[in-house]
Amino acid sequence: MSAAGALLDWSRIPVETIGEGIERQMVVGDRLMIVRLRFQPRVVTTPHDHPHEQMTVVEKGRVLFTIGEEQREVGPGTILHFPSGVWHGATMLDEEVILLDIFTPIREDFLAGTGQ
Repeated sequence: MSAAGALLDWSRIPVETIGEGIERQMVVGDRLMIVRLRFQPRVVTTPHDHPHEQMTVVEKGRVLFTIGEEQREVGPGTILHFPSGVWHGATMLDEEVILLDIFTPIREDFLAGTGQ
């Protein structure tokens, strides 16, 4: 990436299938990454935590998020913040869902193909 930055378009970012009904695209900077995830209806992610700070933007669809011991149903325009170590997971409801996940530091496990 140049010192002036980069201009990117999701339509040109490679799409990888990482599970049944889950597609992922990634843009990686020096210390920050953004991941665009497309989920088919009713996909459930395994609850987990990680040392990375994460913000998630719901771009499309409705999602039931588990955050610690709580559950919250959210829709487009919602932004969720998961500090390092916070237990979280998601259940897609009855429509396609697109999420934008922003991580710092970079998820090296995603780059190595070992993380979901």
